[in-house]
Amino acid sequence: MKKKIRTTRSLCPVCLKNLPAQMTEREDGQIFLEKTCPDHGDFSVPVWRGRVDFRQWVQHAGPLAEGEGLSCPGHCGICGSHQAGTCCVLLEVTRRCNLRCRFCFANGGTAEADPSMEELKEAVQDLVRQCGQPLLQLSGGEPTLWDDLPELIHFAKESGCSYVQLNTNGIRLAEDPSYVRSLAEAGLDIVFLQFDGTKDPIYEYLRGKPLLKCKTQAIEVCSDLRIGVTLVPTVVPGVNDQDLGSLVRFAEERVPGVRGIHFQPVSYFGRYTGMPGDDGRYTLDQLMDDLNRQAGIPVESFMPSRCDHPLCGFHANFLLTPEGGLKPLTSITRSARERGSAKDNREYVARHWKRPEAEPEPAGSFSDEMDFDTFLYRLRHGSLTLSAMAFQDAMNLNVERLMRCSLHVYDRGTVRPFCASYLTPVRNSSALTSGIS
Repeated sequence: MKKKIRTTRSLCPVCLKNLPAQMTEREDGQIFLEKTCPDHGDFSVPVWRGRVDFRQWVQHAGPLAEGEGLSCPGHCGICGSHQAGTCCVLLEVTRRCNLRCRFCFANGGTAEADPSMEELKEAVQDLVRQCGQPLLQLSGGEPTLWDDLPELIHFAKESGCSYVQLNTNGIRLAEDPSYVRSLAEAGLDIVFLQFDGTKDPIYEYLRGKPLLKCKTQAIEVCSDLRIGVTLVPTVVPGVNDQDLGSLVRFAEERVPGVRGIHFQPVSYFGRYTGMPGDDGRYTLDQLMDDLNRQAGIPVESFMPSRCDHPLCGFHANFLLTPEGGLKPLTSITRSARERGSAKDNREYVARHWKRPEAEPEPAGSFSDEMDFDTFLYRLRHGSLTLSAMAFQDAMNLNVERLMRCSLHVYDRGTVRPFCASYLTPVRNSSALTSGIS
């Protein structure tokens, strides 16, 4: 037995045709996105496992109105029907890469020629004109293969980008501290570090080589230069979903150098073009439940996104206690009904991911009754943010979510939602076999 609980629109994963879709609830509480293409048949994919109350989680996000989303995603960029401004905008500076990862949304490592510095500066000026003062994410490929990156960072800050973030695998950061210093001097605010777990077999499976020592060294280099680091694991069932508690403890031990963990449940686009089985899916509520079981984090600490759609992600803020635990500062029961603006969300991201300036510690002690100055100091220097972004692929794309996306990609004059920009059709129907043997 199954029950329809919401109507929306999606895509055929084969031909990418816009289709009517519905979300249905099974007897075990799992929720599936279902759709039918007249040319390619029926498709069903799990989007919620029933471990967190779905209705409470999405209660402030209304479904698509009749007639909405009929032409999404299209190729026109951010259109007048889009419901969110730009919080962050991603700019690829190279397609080259020094890894060949099993999962890569950008399918990095191609021989495509790099854009010139002049082209990238023009792109920065254009995206500032289109998006205001965004948080700029410099990405790739592997952007640190580009020697002139410090010049581009400085130019971006001078041109009006509020903050600059570097999306990187960290290899060059570990091996070339002088290069990292030049990034810091140019104004780099945040390092978004690919960091999948605390054991080398995880990296050998996902990234092709043992990288834990290298990535730990990258954190140390950035910490010495006061560049805030956010760890970014791609969470794959059977590979690293049982390492989440260890990952949280790893981050706790490196606060304030490590500012947060940004979990990304695996999605199947870019390099991976097959159609995974249901057991290859890892949903937001699975992630929250696993963090609860492995790290003791209360599920009610997590809040759904207010800038994007609630099914796109979550965030939770914690103070690090003197005993080494995490004291929650957020709760779903206190989640605001109002949508947050792109600017508000951008400032929130920067406040929690950017390393604060050094300042003397106040005399107050850590306690539930700590004075306001002590609380602010602990918030700036002794806090950890856990967040997540569940990217969509051609199987589970929900137009309702796409229309509220605030993470955009700049490409040759066009700004598009992230999941629309990297969308790839399914090219074979073989199910994913994951896991570390």
